[in-house]
Amino acid sequence: MTRSVRRTRRMLQLAGAGAAALMALSACSSSSDSKDASGSSDTSSASPKVSGDITVFAAASLKESFTALGKEFEQEHPGTKVNFNFGGSDTLAASITGGAPADVFAAASPKTMKIVTDKGDAAGTPATFVRNQLEIATLPGNPDKVSSLKDLTKSGLKVVLCDKTVPCGAAAQKTLDAGKVELTPASYEQDVKSALTKVELKEADAAVVYKTDVKAAGGKVEGVEFPESAEAINDYPIVLLKDAPNAEAAKAFIALVQSAEGQKVLSGAGFLKP
Repeated sequence: MTRSVRRTRRMLQLAGAGAAALMALSACSSSSDSKDASGSSDTSSASPKVSGDITVFAAASLKESFTALGKEFEQEHPGTKVNFNFGGSDTLAASITGGAPADVFAAASPKTMKIVTDKGDAAGTPATFVRNQLEIATLPGNPDKVSSLKDLTKSGLKVVLCDKTVPCGAAAQKTLDAGKVELTPASYEQDVKSALTKVELKEADAAVVYKTDVKAAGGKVEGVEFPESAEAINDYPIVLLKDAPNAEAAKAFIALVQSAEGQKVLSGAGFLKP
């Protein structure tokens, strides 16, 4: 065999090996690209599947809007169920620190949220997601002609307030102090819905509640704005709880509340932007 023939054969062998190597590299690259596109090779970008039940402890004033968001959440995540416990924020906070199982806590004031964070029961830093302002709820048509805080002191007028330990009661007292109004209510109620119900059932002539609750009541009551309410606007914080049984689904629910979609529902209920 001549030297030139051997040289030619050697060049062909090298060329073949190079082509094979290029094909192998191309196949690896294609496989890697395919994995990246599907998300199977990048676990950091893959979001976990949301399923199962979550329990949300929320201030009574959030009942209508959170119930609507809960239904929306369940539709977006088939196989999930949102269970709510609505009530006075202080009572809910005490239940959480006492060991009641829950995933999310949404309070009507930073003060009541602090009860939970001080005990180390929050998984992170609470975030304010809405704000709320007070209004006077009167009987339909406002037969007692209530137009100010001072009008609540009229002789014979039966007025109810939230207990001072709950956010709506603390805010009401702050507005009364700001207006230098001394008022002895017919009763103190454990949450804002209980105070509003007294007026709806005509067991009271007026109550100091949130604007959102007046709006939710529709024609059952009439709302009266008063300037002192600007002195006591409540921030509403929300947080994932440390021992949440279903943390991933709880995070997804909090994300919905804070999203543009969630904020639209809350604004529609009368809440103010954070």
